Amino acid sequence: MARPPDPERRAELLDQVVAYLAEHGLGDVTLRPMAKALDISVQGLVHHFGTKEQLIVEALDRATELQSTVEDRWLRRNPTLSQADLLRKWWRWVNASADHLALVRLGLEAATIDATRAGLPPEVRADQITLWRSNIEARLVADGVRPDAAVLEASLAKAMFTGILVDLLATGQRKRLGRALELGLARLEQVVASSGSPAGEIARRA
Repeated sequence: MARPPDPERRAELLDQVVAYLAEHGLGDVTLRPMAKALDISVQGLVHHFGTKEQLIVEALDRATELQSTVEDRWLRRNPTLSQADLLRKWWRWVNASADHLALVRLGLEAATIDATRAGLPPEVRADQITLWRSNIEARLVADGVRPDAAVLEASLAKAMFTGILVDLLATGQRKRLGRALELGLARLEQVVASSGSPAGEIARRA
């Protein structure tokens, strides 16, 4: 009978896989060089995670979980953070270290890479955008924005932030992009301010 994977070792390995993929990307990833970098055999990776595709899916889920933990910590400290201020905090977080930027880049790559190269199911690729957009939408609705409008505003806010991140990865021009982000967030704040919600009243008085 095959030995079952050790949960603690598996969790440790998964975080190492996330870091490896964030550094090396998804395009040409194979198990052999990954296993060598992580000081484990290919059979060891297969034992813990199954196929390469299963491993990548779990790593992407873990990357999302790590980022969700960051946002949850911010909201525990300040539950009244607006969506615009959350995106400001994300911008500062992304620019705080190369590791943070690489982790975000991993999700963007997963969303845009040709499915035949990475072997990712369509829903996994879509989740790299949809999960974040849905969170923005829910917060806007909670701030009093009509649900039908929140769907579009969340789509626009997520597309803006994603586009700015892609520009940052390509150009590294943080100052220009930080100013562009502020223009977009000012518009988002105006949307909330005109919603008639308590958050909107606060934004109008500020």
